[in-house]
Amino acid sequence: MADSDDAPKPSWGDYQKQIYASFERPALSTDVRVLEQQAKERLAPEPYNYVWGSAGQGRTNAANLAAFDRYRIVPNMLVPANNRSTKVTLFGQEHAAPVILAPIGVQGICHKDGEEASARGAANVGVTYTMSSASTRSIEDVADASGDSSRWYQLYWPKSNEVLQSVLERAQKAGFSVLVVTLDTMQLGWRPLDIDRAYLPFLQGVGSAVGFSDPAFMKQQGMEQHLGKSAKDIPSDDLLPLSINNLGEFNSGLYRSWDDLKLIKSIWKGPIVLKGIQTLADAHRAIDYGMDGIVVSNHGGRQVDGAMASLDALAIIGQDSRVRDKLTVLFDSGIRTGSDVFKALALGAQAVLLGRPYMYGLTLAGEAGVEHVIRCVLADLELTMALTGHETLADISRASLDDAHTRPSRL
Repeated sequence: MADSDDAPKPSWGDYQKQIYASFERPALSTDVRVLEQQAKERLAPEPYNYVWGSAGQGRTNAANLAAFDRYRIVPNMLVPANNRSTKVTLFGQEHAAPVILAPIGVQGICHKDGEEASARGAANVGVTYTMSSASTRSIEDVADASGDSSRWYQLYWPKSNEVLQSVLERAQKAGFSVLVVTLDTMQLGWRPLDIDRAYLPFLQGVGSAVGFSDPAFMKQQGMEQHLGKSAKDIPSDDLLPLSINNLGEFNSGLYRSWDDLKLIKSIWKGPIVLKGIQTLADAHRAIDYGMDGIVVSNHGGRQVDGAMASLDALAIIGQDSRVRDKLTVLFDSGIRTGSDVFKALALGAQAVLLGRPYMYGLTLAGEAGVEHVIRCVLADLELTMALTGHETLADISRASLDDAHTRPSRL
């Protein structure tokens, strides 16, 4: 019999108990597949396709999801995992759980409160929010919505060094502690669902709030009179050229080299994470160039059709001793459930970035929807740990997974 000190303490999994104890159906489904379908029914085709869609025929996104089925969790019985902990330390800061909200742009197309609702939802649960350069709210507005909660800033690398410096200085001043530099989206991939409807929200000034509120960018455009205005408040004669130039500034098609990272390092005084790493060689280069972390990611399958599954890349990168010793390894692309989080941790990630699911929650219920999705994922993770005999994240390892069923029979 367990001692009283070993009695279960409050945990993420209690969210399940709270729902049962209410004797009422939850306002939103706890099944991400249902949320996805409901979001599709709620949104017009253009914004839904923009969030849900992928590059080309969607093969990379499909591979991301299928990869999780190739690994099965190994349960251990009679392990007294009563006092489970999902705490993890990233870049010197303790996090309550190994889940961070991924940077997703143009959230205003899904809900009127956009990124501010997502930031508040994350803060309510104590989870870090990552702001996208393509947000429909300014850096300062998102910071205000986050309050005292942890927040990271994701950079789409501007064409102008003056704009780069201005944006990074604004983000640091606003309390964003970690910089996430996206490497795989110097220009948009081939996305038929958006192209067939000629739908690119940036051309309407949607997702341009960072640029429109940046003094260096607006001065460069000779549009200081519109500094800080939203797209709806800028005259149409100025809005289209300004929107085109904003898109060209942050998604210019100008490809960078590893040496160009030195400029970012000279400006940003804090941890820098490279998002979009898919090879061990690039992970080693990140170490050589003094980076603090990487996100093993293929942008959720939105950039290159037919690319390898991100989880398969993690299975290689996350087991490398040099990488594990020198870098904080994060993961995204395909996370849908708590058991997915578990598998990514077992393959070497220290935390994951959750993307599309919280956008479905945002679409359906704003701040409350984002909070609900996070709580569901964390409850699932914590219960998975309990049911398989893993008391802490440190207990989760490559030995926690079995992929023997994917190997051909030798008989």
